Amino acid sequence: REANPSLSVPRQAELGSPLDVSVAADRLEARSGGSCEAVALPPGVRLEPSSCRALSLLRGDGLHMRLRLRCLPHADLVFNLRESLKPHKNYFFSCQSCGDVIVKDRKFLRVLPLPSENWSALVEEWCCHPDPFARSTLHPQHDDCFLGDTFFLLNSGNESSAPESPENTRVICKHCKAMLGETVSSDTVKYYVTEVIVQPSEGSFSPTPRSAFVQSMVAQCLMELSTSKSTFRFTVKGDNGKIYILIWLLNSDTLLVESSGSSSSHSVSTLFGDILTPSSGPVGTWNAVKVLYQPCTKSRNKDLADAWENDIGVHPLRFPSETCLELLLILGLSTTSLPPSLRCMNSFQVRNSCFFRI
Repeated sequence: REANPSLSVPRQAELGSPLDVSVAADRLEARSGGSCEAVALPPGVRLEPSSCRALSLLRGDGLHMRLRLRCLPHADLVFNLRESLKPHKNYFFSCQSCGDVIVKDRKFLRVLPLPSENWSALVEEWCCHPDPFARSTLHPQHDDCFLGDTFFLLNSGNESSAPESPENTRVICKHCKAMLGETVSSDTVKYYVTEVIVQPSEGSFSPTPRSAFVQSMVAQCLMELSTSKSTFRFTVKGDNGKIYILIWLLNSDTLLVESSGSSSSHSVSTLFGDILTPSSGPVGTWNAVKVLYQPCTKSRNKDLADAWENDIGVHPLRFPSETCLELLLILGLSTTSLPPSLRCMNSFQVRNSCFFRI
């Protein structure tokens, strides 16, 4: 891997004082006068000092350099929704926002992936006679769980969540009023992966900060789809059908290291009341995916959004509209935490979307 660290350097260096930079296998230091800024690396992460190149000091940005780093092998981070549920095991579905149980102790005999969103359009290529599925619908029975790209499809049974009204199909948590999904038919409910926590019946609910959960689930969906379908461009749509964000996945092997003195995530933490960085030790390190994005609210980037929507190489992701706005805010706050020179690339804005343990 290659690292592209950015250090905040003493003010004297920006004004022209000599700057002394030292690179060790486990530490970076920048000294100027009597001041020193340093980053110590966590166990298992090491730099190769001889690989240091592209050293530059940008006013208002800090010190930039590129180095090769080595880290211990890590577990495969590709999330697979199909692996999160197993048949013949009991599960609870809980509201992510408040923990209220919405599906109680359900055992699924079948856990099946749904075909892609446009599967019916390909039937003519498969069959030499009229579409045999024209009057068929894919509705789960009580013991079924169908998995989509961003949702679970369940038989509603007598669960506690219900649509607000016959005219409004949105499924709302009765405790905190968060939108959890929508009704597909009289006995089928779609729950979005960003709104519910699925856990074995023997487990206990452990609250996860909202912004951490949203960006983790979205990042995992991007990784799964990029792996299974070799697609790297996505439109993020609300349940109202509107496009909120265009996302371009750049890479999924980014390692983020943040020293205790850095403030790159504090603005996000303050707004959401979340702690987005690891709290133990002098530095935080976690895996991330790196994406570019463009907001599409208030008719921004409409021409580009229209072009992407008509491009078969772009995959749509659908979430509740409120969650799309949350995600857009998280992306924007994360962009402002980066040095100014790293915030844009070819008119797209840069974002590092982190993985968190759920």
